[in-house]
Amino acid sequence: MTRIGFAVHRTFHSVRHSRNFRLFFFGQAVSVTGTWVQYVASSWLVLQMTKSGVALGVVTALSFAPILLIGAWAGVLADRHDKRRILLFTQGSFAVLALLLGALVATGVVDLWMVYVLSFLQGVVTAVDNPARQSFFAEMVGQEHLTNAVSLNSAVMTGTRIVGPALAALLIASVGIAACFLVNGVSYVAVIGGLLAMRPADLHRTAAPRDGGGLRSGLRYVWGTRALRLPLIVAAVLFTFSFNFAVLLPLLAERTFGGGAGTLGLLLSLMGVGSLIGALAMARGTEPSERRLVVSAAVFGVLTIAVAFAPTLPLTLGVMTMLGLVSIVFMITANTTLQLTSRPDMRGRVMALYSVVFLGGTPIGAPIAGWTAERFGPRLGLALGGLVAVAVGLAAWWVVRRQGLGEAVAVAEPAPQAEAA
Repeated sequence: MTRIGFAVHRTFHSVRHSRNFRLFFFGQAVSVTGTWVQYVASSWLVLQMTKSGVALGVVTALSFAPILLIGAWAGVLADRHDKRRILLFTQGSFAVLALLLGALVATGVVDLWMVYVLSFLQGVVTAVDNPARQSFFAEMVGQEHLTNAVSLNSAVMTGTRIVGPALAALLIASVGIAACFLVNGVSYVAVIGGLLAMRPADLHRTAAPRDGGGLRSGLRYVWGTRALRLPLIVAAVLFTFSFNFAVLLPLLAERTFGGGAGTLGLLLSLMGVGSLIGALAMARGTEPSERRLVVSAAVFGVLTIAVAFAPTLPLTLGVMTMLGLVSIVFMITANTTLQLTSRPDMRGRVMALYSVVFLGGTPIGAPIAGWTAERFGPRLGLALGGLVAVAVGLAAWWVVRRQGLGEAVAVAEPAPQAEAA
C-alpha cells in the first residue's frame, strides 16, 4: 500500500470496515447538503421579509428552544429505545417540515408567524434527533473506532457547508427561495434509505441502562464525573455566546460588505473549507485531551475577533477558513471526550446534555447577538462573542494546569452487550 493509500485508509477506515456506517455516512452527505441549502435560504427569507437582525435571532431561538426545554429527556428516550427507529421518525419529520415550508413559499402565502411555528416544530424534532444520532455512532462502529466515525461525520456536516451555501445562492438567484426548501425535503430520502438498508444484527447494541435510564441519575452521573464537567461547561458558554453565526453572518454580509445571498454563501463555504480540513485531520489524529479542548476554545475566540475587525471581504474570507478549522477541532474534541468518557448505557443522556449546551444555548445567545448587531453592528456582535471564548479558554486552561489534567481522556468501562433479538 502506498503512503497516500495508507493515509486514505487510515482516515476513512470506519467507512471501509462498517457497512452500516457507510450507508449512514453517504446518506448524511446528501441530507446535510440539503440542510445547509435550507439554512441559507431560511436566513435570507427572514432577512428579506423583515430587514431585522432581531427577527433572525428570534427564528434561531425558536429553532433551538425545544432543545433547551426537552433535550435532556430526549436522552432518556435514546438510552431506552431503538436509536435507529428514532432516527427514521425524526428524519421523516424533517422532510415533511421542509416540504411544507417550501410549499408555503412557492404559493406566496408564507408569513413570518408561519416561519416561527415551523422553526419551533423543527426544534422539537431536532431535540429528539440529536442524542439518538450522536450516540448511534458507537452502535455502528464500536467504541474502538468512535473518534474516527465522529470526525468523519463532522467532515460531512462541515464539508457540505462548502457545497450547500453555494447551491443555495445559485438556486435563490436562478429559481427562487422555495426551491431550496424543496431540495432539502427530498434530500432526506438518502439518509432514510440508508437507515432502512442497515443490518440490525451488525449493530453494537448495549444492554438496558443499569439505573433504569432515568434523567436524574444521568444528571448525577455527569456532574459526578470530572472528565465530563469541564467539556460541558466550556461548550455551554461558547455555544451560547460565541457560535451565533446564523444571526451575525447574514448581517455582516449585507450591512458591512453590502453583499447579498452570494456573499453569505461565500462566507459559509470558506468556513466549511476550513472545517473539512480540520475534521479530516482529526479523523487521523490521536484521542482527545483537555488541553486541546481549552486551547482550541481560546484560539477560536482570537480568530472570531479577527473576523470582526478584518477591514476587507477577501481578508475576512481568509480568516473564516482558519476559524472553520479551529471551530471543528473544538467541537470534535468536546464530542469525542464526552462519548469516550461516558458509560455506553449513559451515552444517550450524556449526548443529550451535550445537545442542550450545543444547540439549547442558542435561544439565549441568538437574541442577544441579534440585538447587539442591530444596535451596534455585526462586527461588535462577533467581537464580544470572541472575547467570551478567549476568557473561557484561558480560565479552563488555568483549571487544567492546576488540577494536573490535559492528557488523553480515560475511556469509560464498557457496558455489557445486549442479547440479539
